[in-house]
Amino acid sequence: MEIIADKQKIKTLLTRAVSDVLVKENLEKKLDSGKKLRIKFGIDPTAPDIHLGHTVPLLKLRQFQELGHQAVLIIGDFTARIGDPTGRLEARKPLSESEVKRNMKNYLKQVAKVIDIKKTKIHYNSEWFNKMTAREFLELANKATVQQVTKREDFKNRIKENMDITGSEIMYPLLQGYDSVMVKSDVEIGGEDQLLNLLMGRRIQRAYNVSEQSILTTWLIEGTDGVKKMSKSSGNYISITEKPEIMFGKIMSILDSLIIKYFKALTVISDSEIDIMEMDLKSGKSNPRDAKNKLSYEIVKIYHGEKKAQEAEEEFNRVFKKKELPKEMPSATLQKGDRNIIDLLITLSLAPSKSQARRLVLGRAVKIGGEISNEPKAIVEISEGLIIQVGKRHFVKIKIAPVR
Repeated sequence: MEIIADKQKIKTLLTRAVSDVLVKENLEKKLDSGKKLRIKFGIDPTAPDIHLGHTVPLLKLRQFQELGHQAVLIIGDFTARIGDPTGRLEARKPLSESEVKRNMKNYLKQVAKVIDIKKTKIHYNSEWFNKMTAREFLELANKATVQQVTKREDFKNRIKENMDITGSEIMYPLLQGYDSVMVKSDVEIGGEDQLLNLLMGRRIQRAYNVSEQSILTTWLIEGTDGVKKMSKSSGNYISITEKPEIMFGKIMSILDSLIIKYFKALTVISDSEIDIMEMDLKSGKSNPRDAKNKLSYEIVKIYHGEKKAQEAEEEFNRVFKKKELPKEMPSATLQKGDRNIIDLLITLSLAPSKSQARRLVLGRAVKIGGEISNEPKAIVEISEGLIIQVGKRHFVKIKIAPVR
């Protein structure tokens, strides 16, 4: 594919959902030159699924591909065993080789939903790190000082709190930088919290006499709580493997203040269309619910296709607008008889603890057979087909165990 030096597309590439570009003028010249650039993005399989937060830099990688540049994807099967210390208040639990292999089993299948995987060069960094000798490892370790690595905010906070920092965590940014040496990347993409790691990549390239990469950092996306960065550990993530109706519902639950940010970072809707939506929302011409409906549809369409997006929209409207029951819901098999409502919620995994179950009941968030039950001492008669609902999204249909 020939290089496309379209000024408007380059502007979008360098500004939409972008936090910073280093060195911007230099990168703009490279993009205008017609030279095919090697664009690196690395991801560690520390968990089995990819969430929407991961897709922000992946969508940026896709934009580079659409301009004709070479995408280089690094699967950090070696570095995942250490885990990126960025933003961590404590050391990660090291992963075993088998855990990493299990996590990355479906990684490429998920990534292929965002980028053109057939036109992507894929490397696993165990390719070079498993072959590295002790001498070569020491040479790499000498390319930066402990002071340079530990000046980052997360390490400074841990030192201040007298918390441990492992030697492998100190080495992590150097290992990530060495990936850039091995693939001779011209540009590296990462989230804005990755800036120090990406800068280390430039330093390591320089130390090995490799041309220094430009850096493009992308926005971090707040999760469904609207506060913390989307992550598995915070429990506020939306996995791209979620069922369409679950994904749709989770996106509909985000704060109104995040609508435009999600459109810009997570969809391929044009900038001009998003600008109009933003003006209409600010002026009150359109309401946030309709905008979120479109947002949910567009994101589900990317990962599940248009038909599934339509079905997810219809299901959401049926359950939440028309207050009808979902077409499909989990079921649980129980013995016939009477159960205390608190014990029942625990048994059905609709509450993690008795105290939480009690709060849900008192908060009028529990329905038994379509009727709100707000008495913690209530006794529920277990019967075939009885539906237990918690909040707007959690339903369980009871099945009666056969008598032996």
